[in-house]
Amino acid sequence: MLENLKPAQKIETPKDWRPAVEFDGEQGSATLPAVPAGEVPDFDEFLLDQGFDPKEYEIVGAPRTSRWQKYDGDWLTAYRFTFRKLNASIDLPLLWKTAKGNKAKPKAVVEGKALVVMLADFQLGKVDHRGDTETQLARIFAAYDELEKQFKRGKYEKILLCDMGDIVEGFYNKADQQQTFTNSMSIMQQTDLAASLMWEIVKRAAKYAPVTYATVASNHCQFRLHKQTVGQPGKDDWGIVIAQQLHRLAKETNTDLRILVPEPSDESLALDVFGDSFHILGLWHGHQSNRPEAVPQWWEKQAFGNQPVAAATIGLTGHFHHLRVQELGLSANGGSRYWIQGKTMDNGSSWFRLTQGSDSQPGLTCFELERNKHFTGSVFNV
Repeated sequence: MLENLKPAQKIETPKDWRPAVEFDGEQGSATLPAVPAGEVPDFDEFLLDQGFDPKEYEIVGAPRTSRWQKYDGDWLTAYRFTFRKLNASIDLPLLWKTAKGNKAKPKAVVEGKALVVMLADFQLGKVDHRGDTETQLARIFAAYDELEKQFKRGKYEKILLCDMGDIVEGFYNKADQQQTFTNSMSIMQQTDLAASLMWEIVKRAAKYAPVTYATVASNHCQFRLHKQTVGQPGKDDWGIVIAQQLHRLAKETNTDLRILVPEPSDESLALDVFGDSFHILGLWHGHQSNRPEAVPQWWEKQAFGNQPVAAATIGLTGHFHHLRVQELGLSANGGSRYWIQGKTMDNGSSWFRLTQGSDSQPGLTCFELERNKHFTGSVFNV
């Protein structure tokens, strides 16, 4: 039961809207920064800010508008108008006059900063070469302590906690007999511990900034019977159930927490970090691809099919248990798209180590984003 917990809304990036002014000496066109629906910007103030005295220019015709929906469901409107230099002393059109008094919000400046934390592949309950549950908990809490130091010194506008899937080990994956042997907890115990750990990091983060917690469907958390996936992927998933518990706890404790989950029929979601369509995170677990090298092609196909992560500027995955940062071409904000594969926090995967000969250090992958500043691929791990 979702208790009014709405799935993350699909983000449509406007293709032809960019704040700008063009002027050829006699006439020009202007596109204003977006304002909430129902508000009309102050055209006088905008022209003054751009170096045009409104006493010397007039609007030609009626302004045009573009509208789109933000991550929280609210609508934004961008105004475009054509203007020209006055040849005589004449009054501005009536629309110009009626627009006065509705002041636009201050311009966005590069002062907003967000921290993104990838909580990937805890696989709680699994015992492997890195130890048992007690060993893993010590490692997780050590990482949490480092994260809290970062929360404090970062002075972030917002903190985004991204559960990248496989938070529990489960029992019905491909090697289900091995899972039965190596698991130290039942699925109920795994889920209870996972919810407690996620609530712990939410509480710590919420002391320093508003928190968004997003989760996606994953193979170890899927509802499975005899290794077969059943139910709806974005609903029948232990990671989604844990997010629902966090939602209830936040409501009862008045914690500043926003929860995002996929639509019931989806395994992925998109998150507009600052609500301005500049930094859009696309989250999916990664099990949709059979190897890391296939992830970029999967994302390309999702974009071509206009799926939930189509508008994403940064793609985040778990599943493959090692850090990887890859630049993948251009995004709608004018910068590069990036794919970030997060580190694991599990107790190890001996089956992979024994067959492939490689392993990686556990950790939590993090990165910072700044409003209107392109991400360039820098990450750090705790």
